[in-house]
Amino acid sequence: MSERFDKSRLPSRHVTEGASKAPQRSYFYAMGLSDAQIHRPWVGVATCWNEAAPCNITLNRQAQAVKAGVDQAGGTAREFTTITVTDGIAMGHEGMRSSLASRDAIADTVELTMRGHCYDALVGLAGCDKSLPGMMMAMVRLNVPSVFIYGGSILPGRLNDKDVTVQDVFEAVGKHQAGEMSDAELAIIERVACPSAGACGAQYTANTMACVSEAMGLALMNSTGAPAPYESRDEYGRASGAAVLDLIEKNIRARDIVTRKSLENAARVVGCTGGSTNAALHLPAIAHEAGIDFDLFDVADIMRDTPWFCDLRPGGKYVAKDLYEAGGVPVVLKELRKLGLLHEDCITASGRTLGEELDQITGDADGRVIYPGASPLTSTGGVVGLQGNLAPDGAIVKVAGMSAEEQVFRGPARVFESEEEAYDAVRRRAYAAGDVIVIRNEGPAGGPGMREMLATTAAISGQGMGKKVALITDGRFSGATRGFCVGHVGPEAAHGGPIALLRDGDLITIDAVKGELSVSLSDEDLAARKADWPGPKPTQYASGAIWKFAKLAGGARWGAVTHPGAREERHVYMDQ
Repeated sequence: MSERFDKSRLPSRHVTEGASKAPQRSYFYAMGLSDAQIHRPWVGVATCWNEAAPCNITLNRQAQAVKAGVDQAGGTAREFTTITVTDGIAMGHEGMRSSLASRDAIADTVELTMRGHCYDALVGLAGCDKSLPGMMMAMVRLNVPSVFIYGGSILPGRLNDKDVTVQDVFEAVGKHQAGEMSDAELAIIERVACPSAGACGAQYTANTMACVSEAMGLALMNSTGAPAPYESRDEYGRASGAAVLDLIEKNIRARDIVTRKSLENAARVVGCTGGSTNAALHLPAIAHEAGIDFDLFDVADIMRDTPWFCDLRPGGKYVAKDLYEAGGVPVVLKELRKLGLLHEDCITASGRTLGEELDQITGDADGRVIYPGASPLTSTGGVVGLQGNLAPDGAIVKVAGMSAEEQVFRGPARVFESEEEAYDAVRRRAYAAGDVIVIRNEGPAGGPGMREMLATTAAISGQGMGKKVALITDGRFSGATRGFCVGHVGPEAAHGGPIALLRDGDLITIDAVKGELSVSLSDEDLAARKADWPGPKPTQYASGAIWKFAKLAGGARWGAVTHPGAREERHVYMDQ
């Protein structure tokens, strides 16, 4: 074995070294490994590859590049796969209950595979919403040397000389229901919106969390930007495979990279790019794996004083391919540095600090996709946290692209007990301008699964009502959601939060300028209603994985996590 690595200190020694490990080695010889390969460091190469959707379809190919990089750097790569639930497929029906639960299942299965086979390091490839945080959670939970790779975004479709994305298709459904789009027109847009492999192309959850991976330091600089079909992604794969061997040699582990400071850097990038509100769910969950207190309010506070200066959909004009061509995340980070909003001393997957990485970046803001930080689109971030007597544990709303006047809404509640009820009412146009649509019983426990409400919000937008109503829920929203839509309201209805006590006609105030979400009821009114509350609405899930998730998931404020986290750790995997 290379003198670079001390195998006696690595977990893989438990399956490769000494006479007692002859049975294990016999399996490795059966797979064609050489004696030299067996005694090298072992790197798990985990992918979320499947044939469910274009987000994941290239991950298998990209994994081969990673494995080549590992081999060239003196390691032995062992590829394995885990699940993905793709939100675009699961949206608008019972399948969406599997989405958030899949994040934790991904982290769990990667952890179990790594532990069971004693791999020394992890390179993880993910391409769709929950698979990105799930993979990063596994890295931090195991605290192994780790490098994350995004599978890349989809190319935009083109229709009538305009870029189109899957968001436009969801909204086209609303136009079709309103009689404003024909069957033929709908058939055309659904065929052209998604022309290649890759994750949804705007600043939705996948691209938001990809930007997070670079800002947080788990991904190599600029590795997330190139669209999935680009062959240059393979170069980043090889570089990532080689980089993880350097991390093993230097004993730089995931929690050396994921710190309070790097999480703050990540939240900055979400704010300045107008990213998905789901980041306020996933960043606390990643922090939890490191034993760091970092909840929704911490994320919201950072985003409140971070200017929005990347003109990205859905709040802006451009898609991920445009961001990449404008210089990508490195240029975005440079603009944050100019504003004094970055912790530059954070270590990254390259082994260098973030500041050292940015010193090598020559690009600058183009003023079209990436505005200079000193002259942003808005002075505050594209995502805002809310709190008040309707949300003691907070809520979150995306305001990128909204004027200050549009960020304040006051109106009567129109209460629905599920997404299906709300969607049916919207389809029938059984709501009025000025209403605050309330969708409850959709939280992590009560849903169960904390579904996204994109089908409903897209239908509202498609009907031309996006600026005429507001919507609040204890569920989630897709990163593609537009309009004044408040999610993650906590405590959720199933836990007896105030959202469970609302009635039609209650006057609700949403003020994203002040950070308020309240209802015109006194504490005494709420207490009286709580005393009469019949308890959580029963669900149809009395067994299986979704039942298990509902029993374990905590509040959205803390990431809807399902285990005690690093603070309760007694066993350190890398030091076993």
